Amino acid sequence: MMLKQNMSLNSVISPQLEAQSIKELERVLSVKDFQAKLVGANGEKINIPEPIYQVLLQVVHAMASGKAISIIPQQQELTTQQAAEHLNVSRPYLIKLLEQGEIPHIKVGSHRRVRFDDLMKYKKQRDSKRREGLKQFTQFLEEEGFYDEESSELDQ
Repeated sequence: MMLKQNMSLNSVISPQLEAQSIKELERVLSVKDFQAKLVGANGEKINIPEPIYQVLLQVVHAMASGKAISIIPQQQELTTQQAAEHLNVSRPYLIKLLEQGEIPHIKVGSHRRVRFDDLMKYKKQRDSKRREGLKQFTQFLEEEGFYDEESSELDQ
């Protein structure tokens, strides 16, 4: 597997050459009532615990779809640059959010650190607000006659 640097954390991207093997692994892991086992170099077999199996299944599914994978522990502290990249915003904008108290952070010397789980909580709230705002805006446009089903069908 090829490693790609992302957010200064390792992301794994599946090379095209391994795509077929990953698709086959996805097919095998997706079988219902399947007890996955790990076979060591010496032939020793151990069952893979259900929580690890579920994570493995999600990773394989994402890689089979061509997505990059990063595993970040919930308590992981990110630099402001890593956090900004994860939110797809500029570092100065992220720092503004931190200073306004939108996202909790700690200081290590003069450097700010953001916990991954706090960042995800903010992102979830932000995305929810965006969806609600879009819903309200669409409703307003419909009420004002700027948007209707016929015009949306013509646009397609």
